[in-house]
Amino acid sequence: MATAAATSASEPEAESKAGPKADGEEDEVKAARTRRKVLSRAVAAATYKTVGPGWDQQEEGVSESDGDEYAMASSAESSPGEYEWEYDEEEEKNQLEIERLEEQLSINVYDYNCHVDLIRLLRLEGELTKVRMARQKMSEIFPLTEELWLEWLHDEISMAQDGLDREHVYDLFEKAVKDYICPNIWLEYGQYSVGGIGQKGGLEKVRSVFERALSSVGLHMTKGLALWEAYREFESAIVEAARPVAGFLSPFDREQTFDSQLEKVHSLFRRQLAIPLYDMEATFAEYEEWSEDPVPESVIQNYNKALQQLEKYKPYEEALLQAEAPRLSEYQAYIDFEMKIGDPARIQLIFERALVENCLVPDLWIRYSQYLDRQLKVKDLVLSVHNRAVRNCPWTVALWSRYLLAMERHGVDHQVISVTFEKALNAGFIQATDYVEIWQAYLDYLRRRVDFKQDSSKELEELRAAFTRALEYLKQEVEERFNESGDPSCVIMQNWARIEARLCNNMQKARELWDSIMTRGNAKYANMWLEYYNLERAHGDTQHCRKALHRAVQCTSDYPEHVCEVLLTMERTEGSLEDWDTAVQKTETRLARVNEQRMKAAEKEAALVQQEEEKAEQRKRARAEKKALKKKKKTRGPEKRGADEDDEKEWGDDEEEQPSKRRRVENSIPAAGETQNIEVAAGPAGKCATVDVEPPSKQKEKAASLKRDMPKVLHDSSKDSITVFVSNLPYSMQEPDVKLRPLFEACGEVVQIRPIFSNRGDFRGYCYVEFKEEKSALQALEMDRKSVEGRPMFVSPCVDKSKNPDFKVFRYSTSLEKHKLFISGLPFSCTKEELEEICKAHGTVKDLRLVTNRAGKPKGLAYVEYENESQASQAVMKMDGMTIKENVIKVAISNPPQRKVPEKPETRKAPGGPMLLPQTYGARGKGRTQLSLLPRALQRPSAAAPQAENGPAAAPAVAASAATEAPKMSNADFAKLFLRK
Repeated sequence: MATAAATSASEPEAESKAGPKADGEEDEVKAARTRRKVLSRAVAAATYKTVGPGWDQQEEGVSESDGDEYAMASSAESSPGEYEWEYDEEEEKNQLEIERLEEQLSINVYDYNCHVDLIRLLRLEGELTKVRMARQKMSEIFPLTEELWLEWLHDEISMAQDGLDREHVYDLFEKAVKDYICPNIWLEYGQYSVGGIGQKGGLEKVRSVFERALSSVGLHMTKGLALWEAYREFESAIVEAARPVAGFLSPFDREQTFDSQLEKVHSLFRRQLAIPLYDMEATFAEYEEWSEDPVPESVIQNYNKALQQLEKYKPYEEALLQAEAPRLSEYQAYIDFEMKIGDPARIQLIFERALVENCLVPDLWIRYSQYLDRQLKVKDLVLSVHNRAVRNCPWTVALWSRYLLAMERHGVDHQVISVTFEKALNAGFIQATDYVEIWQAYLDYLRRRVDFKQDSSKELEELRAAFTRALEYLKQEVEERFNESGDPSCVIMQNWARIEARLCNNMQKARELWDSIMTRGNAKYANMWLEYYNLERAHGDTQHCRKALHRAVQCTSDYPEHVCEVLLTMERTEGSLEDWDTAVQKTETRLARVNEQRMKAAEKEAALVQQEEEKAEQRKRARAEKKALKKKKKTRGPEKRGADEDDEKEWGDDEEEQPSKRRRVENSIPAAGETQNIEVAAGPAGKCATVDVEPPSKQKEKAASLKRDMPKVLHDSSKDSITVFVSNLPYSMQEPDVKLRPLFEACGEVVQIRPIFSNRGDFRGYCYVEFKEEKSALQALEMDRKSVEGRPMFVSPCVDKSKNPDFKVFRYSTSLEKHKLFISGLPFSCTKEELEEICKAHGTVKDLRLVTNRAGKPKGLAYVEYENESQASQAVMKMDGMTIKENVIKVAISNPPQRKVPEKPETRKAPGGPMLLPQTYGARGKGRTQLSLLPRALQRPSAAAPQAENGPAAAPAVAASAATEAPKMSNADFAKLFLRK
């Protein structure tokens, strides 16, 4: 659920001559002068009518022309305007949209954006009654922003015709000033009250409004000046209106009217000059010019003191003016400064200013309410702040709990507290444990109302009914929504059992509750049994204590030794010989069974470990055999021809060319500029011709020379701070340094791009990018996941993982994020724009990320970040189970499972062998079946190794397998071996 300030940032802080100049200051000054001019004329006219000789008793209020000017001035910024409809289709479309919004609000009344859209459309259609009802309904649920209030107030002012309408507008102003501290609303309130000065008690009403406005925002260093000036202009206008009349009055009456009015203006000047405000110098100069007498010395001292205070506050005010909304860190620093000084009025003001822009920050509300609870302790103020806190952040259970405590602390009626609790249950908490917490807070309140000296009372029955309802609510409502009750340890039932045992002396009910607790999966925990045992020990009898411990011995699986020890200790101090023997027998039997189970589990685990070790050894031997065979083929000498060629031709007559050999020849095509005589042909008769291949020694030399030709890419670890590592690039990328340079030069000057190539000259898909400055490297990290030739490019800091093995780069949070959603089951064809269009119907989407694999293909997963927890909670309820392109999606609050930290490899010693490390697998896990490529004839054990025709037999290699000790043989040798079979 969103709140008011989520959709609007407050206006920039007003600036004056003493502070930095804000944009549009001249317009604000002109508007202020216009308002003051109209205000003075209106007050003068009203005053003449009140005290002048030509007073017309039938006329009330200001003149028609003055009223028109005031209406124009008060509604200059946001007038309703003239609405014209050119097409019936547009009206019909608006009506359909209005019906849709009303239906949606009937389903979910906490949809903030839906309220705003409905009010806008109703206002556009001119539905005055409906728009008034829509605004009233929204204001009951949410606090409204300054813009929404001013729009509403201007509409009502334009429609006000008689005294009753004026009272209705006054009521709206009273509601508006309670939501947030808004100087502009107070200024509008004061100006509007001036229009009713001609009515009965109008003058006192105006002064009351202005005095309350000064108490609320008069200390505002940048915006308080306008209120002080408006109040002074009002009193000065009365002085000017009373001056002609003073000549007709007696000296006594003149002193009572004119002189007392002058003193009011003097008092306002003196009060304002004692407060640190921007543009104080101009105010002091105006006072000197206005006053006929010299400025008193006490006023000058207070003025100089206020100037000194202004210098202390200026750094914090300027920090706010220079920062962008919501400026939370700047406000936090300002609050800390005010808390050190300790002025309650200024502390309250800075909290209110911060909350205008950060009303969705629960911690700020908690800190503010905590200060009021502990320091000021003013009932109306405390309860008002708590009420505003839960209206702004209803999803935060801590605010509701504190609200209930504050209401109880200040003696609020029980019915009101109960209604507040019901609102909390409907607030839509994000976690199941939040409902447990709010129920505990309410049950604690009900328990404190009960007088347990009486055997039975209305409050006690209400408490028991609340406990029963809480258990049913958690089982039905909460468990159905979250698939968990939020209270696995049955804390609420434990508290109920303690109350029944200790305060109501009803152990029978307490035992029933503990039986229910144990049947809910808690019987295997020793601490639960010991909690029950302690309760029986304190309020029960020895028989039930013994019974509880005997059951604990049989059921406990986590720490049975501890339970057995407690049982034996009790029997040693209180039991008979028979009880002792029974306890010893049961504990010994139980512990023997537990030890047996543990031994079986250990043996099973050891067997699994041994099995894994054997598999690892098999894989290791297979790799060694494969490596030895590959090495033997590479080091084989030149083949002899002659008689052997005939054998090869005969063998070729009977056998087709092997596919693997065909691929081998195809992959051995020489590069341009190289010469290699290869004849691979099948004649008309299908015979395989001879293959003229260069000797392996020459091939090895060529490979070595090619390897030497490839430039070595050396990395200087001292430049890690200005270097980024770029990976997951396409292997087919030609000239990577040329293609990547324009991308990274946008971040800063690039010193060098070092792509990595294989020995054959193929690009390996990663490179190093070195910048001239460190800030450029930090900016380059923001290009992570940028698409390059259809693949997401990974950009990470350059860190030596051999020195930092635990270093991992993962730009996203792996903990619970209540404002972020995890969506699964999306169709692969769903685009980011399509999903964003669906999600933004439930709130403001700050970020949306479709999860892809390394090739950039979608995986059907997405993360959606909303502006606050309320919007995310509403989106879960609306989108979970939604069908998108025939796919049913699942939506939940983002809470990734904890990654298992890989255990460090521990050395083990093979029987009769050296210390070995346990087998570890690569990133793809355990490999598939690995086959030996040696013919079975070579794997058969033989008495003596045959003499190879192409040279002497090789000496036995120091290898683990006998197969690797086979002599080097030619193709003719392999042919003879197959023909012998």
